[in-house]
Amino acid sequence: MKRVLVARLDSMGDVLVSGPAVRAVAASAEVVLLAGPQGAGAARLLPGVAEVHVLAAPWIAPTDRPVDAALVAEVADLVETTGIEEAVVLTSFHQSPLPLALLLRLAGVQRITGASVDAGGGLLDARLIPGEDFPEDLPEPLRALRIAAAAGFALPDGDDRLAVTLPAARPDAAGDGPYVVVHPGAAVPARAYPAAHCARVVELLAERGHRVLVTGGPDERALTAAVAGTAGTDLGGALGLAELGAVLRDADVVVVGNTGPAHLAAAAGTAIVSLFAPVVPPVRWAPWGVPVALLGDQEAPCRGSRARVCPVAGHPCLASVIPETVADAAERLIADRLTGALA
Repeated sequence: MKRVLVARLDSMGDVLVSGPAVRAVAASAEVVLLAGPQGAGAARLLPGVAEVHVLAAPWIAPTDRPVDAALVAEVADLVETTGIEEAVVLTSFHQSPLPLALLLRLAGVQRITGASVDAGGGLLDARLIPGEDFPEDLPEPLRALRIAAAAGFALPDGDDRLAVTLPAARPDAAGDGPYVVVHPGAAVPARAYPAAHCARVVELLAERGHRVLVTGGPDERALTAAVAGTAGTDLGGALGLAELGAVLRDADVVVVGNTGPAHLAAAAGTAIVSLFAPVVPPVRWAPWGVPVALLGDQEAPCRGSRARVCPVAGHPCLASVIPETVADAAERLIADRLTGALA
């Protein structure tokens, strides 16, 4: 089998939505996945990945790393040690594959595929033009599949859902019996549901007879403790990424914003109440392939701004969603699942 580099250099969610494209390449090649520091953990959960390597790319995410000869040498060493001859560079609509393509070409990679509005010249052997070769408003998993297809890699029909490899058993911290997960944090403040609203959602779900687990990373312990209160179980900082995936997989429903764990829950096959701030388009970034209740004012003034901090006083796109609406949506998804299981 030939070895193909698949690159996705940004965050956890970006890597997870690239999973179908990775499996498309893996169907006929050995995949060496190149991820950024924030996405490497998710890369290790994707089926079809033979090796994961990490590159902090200054053109993708903020980093103190300079663009210098050491960076060029690092990519050249990666190409030599992995033995790749071909690369598929996966990017979102606001990113360019050309900086990495240049480094890969300098390192001797023979064939490179990517999507670019800018002419690739000799940097791309197969170039898709966003807005011409595929629509801009395409879900991210399908965008990645289009790029893989341009390189000659395709999945069998119907195999485009997200997927991850997770522990068979959920961690002991999740306890016994059914539960709902509320994940209050978000990678950027503009995408976070207000903490006080989250806490009320936990209370409402507990009052309605649901056991509620509140999840978050090590840097979100204060948030998860406040949201869990006395009604929920605080798991902030207690789970690794694979363990979090197992907890999300076994949940009746997950309440979460537009952040990496939403895509992890989707990859695990769990229904999602998505508290989605319209700073990026939901048609591209809403959870993929599972039942979703999408909440949030999608016509708010912040729409399409890609703002990291809410530019509108009071954060109305999400603050306007009352906790009762969230709890009701969660219960509807649970009822739909149970109805489907009994049908």
